[in-house]
Amino acid sequence: MRLRTPAPGLLTLPWDRPLADWTAPQVPLRELPVGPHRHPVRFVDSDDRLWAVKELPRHLAEREYRVLRRLEEFRLPAARPAGIVLPGGRDAILITRYLDATWQYRRVFLNLPPDQPAQRARLLDAMVTLLVELHRHGVFWGDCSLANTLFSRDGQLLQAWFVDAETSEVHPSLSDGQRRHDLDILIENVAMGLLDLAARLDRLALSSALIAEAQGIADRYHALWDLIHAEPTFAFTDRYRVEGTVHRLNDLGFTVDEVDLTPRPDGRLRLSIRVGERNYHAQLLRQLTGLDVGAGQAAILLGDFRSYRAANRPEIADHEPDLDLAARWVLQVLNPGMARAHAAVGRVGEPLQAYCDLLEVRWLLSERAGRDVGDAAALAELGGAAPTDSAARLSIGELPSTEPD
Repeated sequence: MRLRTPAPGLLTLPWDRPLADWTAPQVPLRELPVGPHRHPVRFVDSDDRLWAVKELPRHLAEREYRVLRRLEEFRLPAARPAGIVLPGGRDAILITRYLDATWQYRRVFLNLPPDQPAQRARLLDAMVTLLVELHRHGVFWGDCSLANTLFSRDGQLLQAWFVDAETSEVHPSLSDGQRRHDLDILIENVAMGLLDLAARLDRLALSSALIAEAQGIADRYHALWDLIHAEPTFAFTDRYRVEGTVHRLNDLGFTVDEVDLTPRPDGRLRLSIRVGERNYHAQLLRQLTGLDVGAGQAAILLGDFRSYRAANRPEIADHEPDLDLAARWVLQVLNPGMARAHAAVGRVGEPLQAYCDLLEVRWLLSERAGRDVGDAAALAELGGAAPTDSAARLSIGELPSTEPD
């Protein structure tokens, strides 16, 4: 047994027996829905945490453990490996930390309105962003699919989480052929997964639209990959385009580590940008407030703080930090706002996400009314029926509590 977490309770589990022989109450098992999987998976409550344990052949377990360790080093959104058990004469057991507040795609899809493909597009954008991030770090997934991915709310975005690395490999970099092969696998698997679920939910009328949406994953992938890696050329007088490219990357959450402008023989400039981690907004918010949140949530909260700053210290330029004012915003606006929003949704889910949803609903209602409607109206809407055009439709409180059969 190799454990990375000092969890005494894990040591007492019956690792000398196959998972099929684990029974409650001798083992603190928790029954959770799990999608289609090649190997047995169980969930164990121990040491005040929930763990996922998976039984699989030794060579696959060791490879998945190594890959997940590398993904952790890269700080990519993936399951965190907690340990591995290698008993003699039978399959190994891989231990990972359970990803809280995440859902299988079936629960997300079940909640999406059939007539709003823009909502499904958010799910595909999350998948594409995850694949691009893996490929940037030299990770070949090998079995990209919705079934091998979990999703969580991040502001008004969806964050995709990599949870199955049985077929994955980590290289110094990937060739175009490897990336193309991985992308083809994703497109085929996403199309099959969506069609299968549509059939089980009696939504076969969506079949042609779902196939087209799955095929559109390639365009989404190439657009993001090219934005990060392209080296455009432009005239010396068009240097403003550098700022536009940097802003586009920042809007997507990416930090820019270095900008390189190189003269060409024809007098034009070649732009090369070294893109860092996808934590631009999260890093800014952490510097201001010490809060550690997701990229999507950070973007929303920064917008709220800037509005607060404009109302209270309009003389401060947008790029100038104000730590004292940020601390006041946390105490006077964010903390009470989270409490009210969380209460409005029945204290389901995370308070911070509830506040992000409140801000989104308030903006939508204000746009409709042509004026700022304030928090009271937004709280009433947030706690009542989901607004038809609200990006908060996917709030945790509105997700079904059970998996479809």
